[in-house]
Amino acid sequence: MDISNQAKLSQWEALMLESLRAYGFTNEELIRRVGAGELPVDESEFHFDYAALTAFAEEQSDIFEAAVTQGYQIKYNTVRGIRSWILVRFGKEPELLLEEGHEAVRAALTSLQKDELTSALSYGWAVLEEQPASDGEAGLFRIEPIQR
Repeated sequence: MDISNQAKLSQWEALMLESLRAYGFTNEELIRRVGAGELPVDESEFHFDYAALTAFAEEQSDIFEAAVTQGYQIKYNTVRGIRSWILVRFGKEPELLLEEGHEAVRAALTSLQKDELTSALSYGWAVLEEQPASDGEAGLFRIEPIQR
């Protein structure tokens, strides 16, 4: 999908969607369950209230369905939000780098995961390779704001 036409989700909507994907729902089942409000109780550290996602899906069904079936871009990311997205989407705990003026996230990702992350990130973030992948192992990437 052309990124300029890509569905846009808030960081929180994207996190809720990815947490539901972890249940193994098909795209069609995910759309149906969210629309009907037939969703699990979240016991994760995030305590997602999926009713908010159901309300979003009702109000903007075209955007929600496109996000589920064709992908999305997050409207605005924070460094902690990127850490959470990687954890929820890939089940990997990235490292938060919080030195003032040099905030970033460091994560071990496969090339496919790196591409998926790059596609979902809001404008203004760069994904830089720190250590290339080798022998089927994930590479190490630093996700940081683009410096102007």
